[in-house]
Amino acid sequence: MKDKPFKVACLSGAGISQESGVATFRGAGGLWEGHKVEDVATPQAFEKDPVFVWRFYEERRRQGKNCKPNKAHIGIAKLQEKLGVENLSIATQNVDGLHQKAGAKNVLELHGSLWKVRCLKCFKERESYEEFKTLPPKCECGGILRPSVVWFYEPLPYDILEEAFLKAKESDLYLVIGTSGVVEPAASLPKVAKSNGAKVWEINPDETTITPICDKSWRSKAGDAIDEVVNEILKIREGIE
Repeated sequence: MKDKPFKVACLSGAGISQESGVATFRGAGGLWEGHKVEDVATPQAFEKDPVFVWRFYEERRRQGKNCKPNKAHIGIAKLQEKLGVENLSIATQNVDGLHQKAGAKNVLELHGSLWKVRCLKCFKERESYEEFKTLPPKCECGGILRPSVVWFYEPLPYDILEEAFLKAKESDLYLVIGTSGVVEPAASLPKVAKSNGAKVWEINPDETTITPICDKSWRSKAGDAIDEVVNEILKIREGIE
């Protein structure tokens, strides 16, 4: 028997949610109403025209409400239930909340959430699923609310990122799903896991920058591969505990 639990960490990207109908952030040529995505996802853009930026996010929120977790989200959530929350951590670059909708717990949202807002005056953050009647929406303190997502040129939330790196270091197996591995610092998570002795597995239809360090890769959509991946993880766990 192993003297410590078998720990798995997972990093998910846009590819897993694409299967639920979530448009990738750079879909349609990277444009929205003729504007570059950077024009609606930077602090400077919000300062210049908060109404315009909020229109973009309100549309994304409307679309997001109609999206449901797919087989991959559900498979990861069920695996977490079997292994225990303390033994399967989930870090995601997505802001759609589909992991949570599938039942996953303690999801580390590296890039924030569509379903949270933050006040620029009092800095309080809260969940919000409502459709705002007036844009930009206001906080009770009178300050302007902004989407609590990480924009270009903004750092990732330190505490969440630190936790994600800790989980990577502690993992015996690191699973990468639907991410190209080009956006830092998230792209470094599987490398940190590998350097600390973990096996790295990848699910992605295409080869990525992470592929060279992977011990195993599934060249398919996440929903098509998840059952096989979950079964293999459970067999490994059963064989060493």
